[in-house]
Amino acid sequence: MPETPYDAVVIGAGAAGLFCAGVAGQLGARVLVIDHAAKVAEKIRISGGGRCNFTNRELDPRAPHKHFLGENPQFCRSALSRYTAADFIGLVQRHGIPFHEKHKGQLFGDRSSDDFIRMLLAECGAGGVERWQPCAVRALRWHDAEALYALDTDRGTVQARKVVVATGGLPIPQIGATDFGLRLARQFGLRVVEPRPALVPMTFDGGAWAPFATLAGLALPVRIATGEGKAAPAFDEDLLFTHRGLSGPAVLQISSYWQPGTPIRVDLAAGQDLAAALHDAKQRSRRLLANELAAWVPSRLADAWVQRDAAWQRPVAEAADKSLARLAAELGRWELVPSGTEGWRKAEVMAGGVDTRELSQQTLECKRQPGLHFIGEVVDITGWLGGYNFQWAWASGWACAQALVPG
Repeated sequence: MPETPYDAVVIGAGAAGLFCAGVAGQLGARVLVIDHAAKVAEKIRISGGGRCNFTNRELDPRAPHKHFLGENPQFCRSALSRYTAADFIGLVQRHGIPFHEKHKGQLFGDRSSDDFIRMLLAECGAGGVERWQPCAVRALRWHDAEALYALDTDRGTVQARKVVVATGGLPIPQIGATDFGLRLARQFGLRVVEPRPALVPMTFDGGAWAPFATLAGLALPVRIATGEGKAAPAFDEDLLFTHRGLSGPAVLQISSYWQPGTPIRVDLAAGQDLAAALHDAKQRSRRLLANELAAWVPSRLADAWVQRDAAWQRPVAEAADKSLARLAAELGRWELVPSGTEGWRKAEVMAGGVDTRELSQQTLECKRQPGLHFIGEVVDITGWLGGYNFQWAWASGWACAQALVPG
């Protein structure tokens, strides 16, 4: 055991934990990072198709409810406004990492996610941060008289004035995700919003899905929505058919808002006036309806869709006006109820987590447990697809780091 306690021990060597440790170390704190996994930051490594979608230029810290959800998305406003996407972009540029904007403000590295892992480790190195990995934390105890935490680890017991829980969420257990952070929260009596998979593909009952299973691999732009009313969330993104259901950015986005047992609505014609187009085609074309339909949706989808009704399996000129109107209506508002999702194995993030009412907006410290902080995905803040969750990791880590420096 060290002769003097660490200023902070960070549990979790992912995006939020490494960034927080590096910032705190460079501010003068003596920091130890502990992680049970053999490899560092595996979630960064696999993100963005291996290139890391590290932030989003369109994030508006003044209106976090636009891109974040949770029981109180306004909670993240303080951190996001103090450490912005522009701040992190500046760090990336100082490390000479080339990047590009894909679309909708999404920034990706040009080469590999490893660039960003090396950057975070370099930042930790600049702050003199120690790292124990692989090393599991077996128990965490608070000694009120000394105002110290004791952590029993695979490498012995260490003491710290502050502990930062940056253990992430439950998605992708095959790379080491666990519920350790949530168990620590409950150990200290903190409320936890029930976790659920988010940014996750959706599945459908086998029999009902059989007509569409042959479309696996087909992608197309759609508008997708769930819920009712003017405030119902909706996204214009690409949808991907799979053997078991639907995926792609559109479905991942809406999955964060979807409630089990409720329908999703998909405009497969991507906002086109399909009714007018089919009516026009009827006046001028002698081709099969499926062939005409393929001008507005992929031919595989057109072929599969007309097989659902004998009235559509004929030349467009012979189709009844009511049949064409019904076809346009169904493609423009395909309503279906998912049976579930692909779960933690395929989810990109966790919705739910440590209740934000338990934490300080400024420092992410527990209001009822001094010196215990929760940052990143383990907190009940979930961003949209497209770099928002990484920016929450950077911002919450930075905000927490300011409070770890001895006074």
